[in-house]
Amino acid sequence: MNHESAFSVPQSRRSSRTLVAYLEDRPGALNRVVSLFRRRGFNIDSLTVGRTERPGISRLTLVVQADEDTAQRLEANLYKLVDVVHVQDLSRAPAVSRELAFVKVRAPAERRSELLQLCEAFRARVVDVAPASIIVEITGAQDKLDGLFEVLRPFGILELVRTGMVAMARSTQPIPFPDADAMEVAK
Repeated sequence: MNHESAFSVPQSRRSSRTLVAYLEDRPGALNRVVSLFRRRGFNIDSLTVGRTERPGISRLTLVVQADEDTAQRLEANLYKLVDVVHVQDLSRAPAVSRELAFVKVRAPAERRSELLQLCEAFRARVVDVAPASIIVEITGAQDKLDGLFEVLRPFGILELVRTGMVAMARSTQPIPFPDADAMEVAK
């Protein structure tokens, strides 16, 4: 029996897609979005959420593997959710995207200067120093972070945390939110 959903995409046609959804900041809104992706059989590669400049609106950035057609269907399905106000697919649009990570790495005294030089080469900064370790902060594209992790691995990575990608379209145009009255009527 074939359990693939209508949203299943052959691995060879998938690419990384960045979707930004603006949600009403209400209990259950995030759960409904995540459930949509779960029901469609999509693994979310990255998910970040936070407040926006508009009171009562949160911004959710999702990274998934999908082809163009599937991404369009996911966007359409997001709009069907009651709490979703606006959706953008930033995958092909001019955008700025970054991720933040902290890395706790072994830092023996005899190798500390070498370690600090590597961090400087990646424009990472030391945010904590302990007798046997340091914590490094890095912000950038996924491949930059992965590159730093690779050169730090021989020192011994003790702990690692990543925020997930955040992205913003390059534009002077405001996001076309419905006005507050239209949102109230829709409820």
